[in-house]
Amino acid sequence: MASLEELLHQRLAPAFEAVAGAPVDPVIRRSQHADFQSDATLALVRKIGGNPRDIANRVVEAAQLDDLCSSVEISGPGFINLTFSDDVLTRLLADSVGDERLGVPQAKAPEIIAIDYSAPNAAKEMHVGHLRSTIIGDAAVRLLEWQGHTIVRQNHIGEWGTPFGMLVEHLLDIGESEAAHELSVGDLNGFYRAARVKFDNDETFKDRARKRVVLLQSGDETTLRLWKTLVDESKKYFMTVYDMLGVRLTEDDFFGESYYNDQLQSVVDELGELGLLRESDGAQCVFPEGYKNRNGDPLPIIVKKGDGGFGYGATDLATIRHRLRDLHATRLLYVVGLPQHQHLAMIYDVARDAHWLVPPARAEHVGHGSILGDDGKMLRTRAGKSVKLVDLLEEAVVRASAVIAEKNPELDEETRAAVARAVGIGAVKYADLSTDRTRDYVFDLDRMLSFEGNTAPYLQYARARICSIFRRAGVAAPLPDAEKLTITEPAERALVLELLGFSSLLAEVSETLEFHKLAHYLHGLASVFTSFYEKCPVLRAEGDVQQTRLVLCDVTARTLELGLGLLGIDAPDRM
Repeated sequence: MASLEELLHQRLAPAFEAVAGAPVDPVIRRSQHADFQSDATLALVRKIGGNPRDIANRVVEAAQLDDLCSSVEISGPGFINLTFSDDVLTRLLADSVGDERLGVPQAKAPEIIAIDYSAPNAAKEMHVGHLRSTIIGDAAVRLLEWQGHTIVRQNHIGEWGTPFGMLVEHLLDIGESEAAHELSVGDLNGFYRAARVKFDNDETFKDRARKRVVLLQSGDETTLRLWKTLVDESKKYFMTVYDMLGVRLTEDDFFGESYYNDQLQSVVDELGELGLLRESDGAQCVFPEGYKNRNGDPLPIIVKKGDGGFGYGATDLATIRHRLRDLHATRLLYVVGLPQHQHLAMIYDVARDAHWLVPPARAEHVGHGSILGDDGKMLRTRAGKSVKLVDLLEEAVVRASAVIAEKNPELDEETRAAVARAVGIGAVKYADLSTDRTRDYVFDLDRMLSFEGNTAPYLQYARARICSIFRRAGVAAPLPDAEKLTITEPAERALVLELLGFSSLLAEVSETLEFHKLAHYLHGLASVFTSFYEKCPVLRAEGDVQQTRLVLCDVTARTLELGLGLLGIDAPDRM
């Protein structure tokens, strides 16, 4: 089903082209003076001249709008104000009720999309800094998969290189069984810190650790087995965090740095054959055009170091080549913090120069800001350490449980626990996703857990309240007869218009991955529904009026549930 904007575009675009003699974007947007407004006339006048109101009238005469609009008016210097007929709105509303996708079409040209996100470091616990990449990436997976694309999740964990020589040696010192116990209880940070202290203070240990790195990289069987123990225990821990968060990452999605180890030399060879490598201080480097350091000198990606080791750039280049050449992805999404923007841009440019990244394939940095504390600095504990993600999530659930118990003491313990989890985790996710991802934000659990304002609990409660309407009515959600739906109040009409805007909003977010726009749409929808509920009694209404209002309740509840679900947030039936 076409969205309201698409319906108007289908009628106005040919009319503008007939008047202008060339294609013209009608520039359709919501309006305070009508349902929608076309702003294209003024720009057209600058091209072809003439009186803007006359041109707008010619466009309206050429467009076939009688079967869509009850009112078409020219205002000001040529704005075209358009108001849909109630019959059209009720017909589209009925269509969306009978459609499990609520009238939102699947992608016309499905793609293979590789999404790189989360990417914690093995042998270290996940901290608050991993939250944004993980949940933004998960939202991208959910939305794009729901639209019909094939999604390849890529959790590019750090589990190779120098630190693992230190960690394997520490494992040997304390014994494999003791190390396995420490790691299995989730004390990855304690294990890492103990190894680091020995590395920094014991020259003998440091020398052993460096030799162990050589053994690891050369494929020594014992070293690889011990390294795998560290990585496997880390993955188990990561999966417990992902389970708490309710994200879709699985063990099959881990593609760490080691996965690409045997591909690095072929990257060097291929870049060399293409003439892209240059030697710099003994290292083999690529210098993509247009990048300078602070001194104005060309900025390199180090592919192979002077000592024969490979730089991180080599792994990143092997990664993008694999996703394009072997996975056949045509859209690559890197959900990584904004500080990595230049590095990723350089990787993309080298991939283009190497003829790996060619249209229609494209790579996008889905950059995000940081999470701050009350002091406006990176969120840390009072002791100045990184906040463990598990601790943060557990606190959110505990506090949500207290709020739910106070708000609805009638819930049994099992239901309250499930609702508290949905509300606590949802509150943390929504606070992040409702913020423009390119901006930093202050972590404030009190605000996140509030049942007022633009928060997850407000939206979750709005849907739960709708569910209670159907429980009190003792009826299931209705399947409407389009001919019996009737709009009798302005609040009903406003809600219909808001609901029918869902499709175009999702189309926009799937391209921009600006999830705060979806969050703001859902908040706006809940606010419009609240106004409708206050002005239009549902259960006290009768006949076709009640049927229409029950349909509006049903579609609103389903839209809130779907929208929150695409953000990775559960919507309980009771709260």
